[in-house]
Amino acid sequence: MKSKHLLLDGATGTELNRRGVDTGLPLWSANALITDAGLNVLRQVHLDYLNAGADIITTNTFRTNRRVLVGKGFSAHELTLRAVATAREAVAKYGKPALVAGSLSTLEDCYRPDLVPPDDECHAEHSERIDHLVEAGVDLLLVETMNSIREAVIAAKIAASTGLPTWVTFVCDKEGRILSGESLTHAAELLRPLGVKALGVNCMPAHTIAQPLRELRAICGEDFPLVAYGNIGYVDDEQGWINTDSTTPEGYLQHAQSWPAQIIGACCGSTPEHIRKLKQGLVR
Repeated sequence: MKSKHLLLDGATGTELNRRGVDTGLPLWSANALITDAGLNVLRQVHLDYLNAGADIITTNTFRTNRRVLVGKGFSAHELTLRAVATAREAVAKYGKPALVAGSLSTLEDCYRPDLVPPDDECHAEHSERIDHLVEAGVDLLLVETMNSIREAVIAAKIAASTGLPTWVTFVCDKEGRILSGESLTHAAELLRPLGVKALGVNCMPAHTIAQPLRELRAICGEDFPLVAYGNIGYVDDEQGWINTDSTTPEGYLQHAQSWPAQIIGACCGSTPEHIRKLKQGLVR
C-alpha cells in the first residue's frame, strides 16, 4: 500500500555546525557554500538525509539573499546556484528519485515580524531569489519560516507564478498564532487562492506543532496537503542556533504521529537519525 506520507529532510544549518562547518551569523548556513570543504560537507549532509529516507531535500539557500550578503563580497546568484547544484549532486549520487525543494526564507530575522521590509522591497528581493532558484533547476519552491502573512503572500504569489509547486510554512508562537499575531486561518484564506499546493508550520518546538496544524486542517479540509517540521534546541544570537539532544528520534516520532500532516520532516537541531526514525514509524 502506498504511504500517505512524504518525508522532508531535516536541518541543514545545525547539521553543518555539528560537522565542524562555521555557521556564525550573519551568513549562517551559507558559510558552507564558500569553500570546497564546506560544499563537500553539505553534499554529504544531503546524501545522509536521502539515505535516511527523505523523499525531498531542501537547498541550502536559507540565507543566500543580497540583503544578507551585501558588503560581504559574495554573490547571492552564485551561492544559490552552488547550493542547488550541490543538492542535485547528492541526488545523483543517491541514485534514486528524489525532489529538490528551493528554500525561500524571510528576508530579515525569521523570529522578528517587526523587521519585515516594505512591500516593494519584499517583491523585488523575493523575485530575484525565486529567479535564481528557478534558473538553478529546483523541483518546487518552499516558502518557509514565514513570520507574517504580508511577506508570505508576496513571496508565494511570485513563486506560484513560476508554475512550480509552491509550499508555504509559518513559524508560530506557543498559542499557535503566526509570530505577527495573525491567524493561520486568515493566512490559508489568502494563500490557497494563489495556487499554493501545501501549507504548514516549521521552526517551532515539536510539542507545539499539533495545535496550529489542527487549525489548518479545519480550514483547508482533509485532502489539502499540510507540512510540518519542528525544532530541537534553541536560538543563539551569535551562532544562530544551539544544538541539544532534548528530543530523541523516538520522541520526535511520537510527536509526529499526532500531526495531521502528509509532508513531515524536521527543522533546526535535527539529524538524519530523526528522519530515519520517521521513515520507520510513518512510512510503510
